[in-house]
Amino acid sequence: MKPSRAGAFFDGFAETFDTFYDGRRSPIMQWIDRRYRSDMFARYALTFEKLGDLTGKRGLDIGCGSGPYVAEAIKRGAGHVVALDPAPGMLELTAKRVARLGRSDRVTIVEGLFPETTPPGPFDFVIVMGVLDYVADAPAFLKALRSVVAGTAALSFPSKHWLRTPIRRVRYRVRNCPVYFYDEEQIRAIGAAAGFGGVDVTKIPGAGMDYHVCLTP
Repeated sequence: MKPSRAGAFFDGFAETFDTFYDGRRSPIMQWIDRRYRSDMFARYALTFEKLGDLTGKRGLDIGCGSGPYVAEAIKRGAGHVVALDPAPGMLELTAKRVARLGRSDRVTIVEGLFPETTPPGPFDFVIVMGVLDYVADAPAFLKALRSVVAGTAALSFPSKHWLRTPIRRVRYRVRNCPVYFYDEEQIRAIGAAAGFGGVDVTKIPGAGMDYHVCLTP
């Protein structure tokens, strides 16, 4: 598999990224994270609030990163979760995180880039956090997603902002990692065109002001 530019970037960023959710950063860095990366924590809470009872359910985490959502889903009783990511370093961290829970039997680790790599569905729930930022063809992505979702898909979309957007574009262009941005009207149109009957959009307040989106058939 040829890794994506985003996948290659996050593979090198894996160890640092993993500390965001585990409280292993210095007190100063934790304050900075809470102040300027609050979206990450807000969308985490919103995702599990929206997904509800996961007992016995089968899930898919697309772009699972170091596995915080995978682990939380298992803690909440999910029967099985497929963890998909193009970055081997991230998947190693996911495997370690799940092993610490003693629940490796409930997780399947898959290296790949969705939708080129699509684990067989249907899935009762799907999690897609921090992924659409780097997807060039969001309509095709959501159409492929619709084919495997039986229940609810929880996603994040980066919003457009007069200051934050151009700054982030430049930062990631330097890293050879293009990023994409959306407004609510675009998100609703893309979701409906992909065949989702329900498109629930929540704007997350804070520094990033991302959108948290729940899609249902």
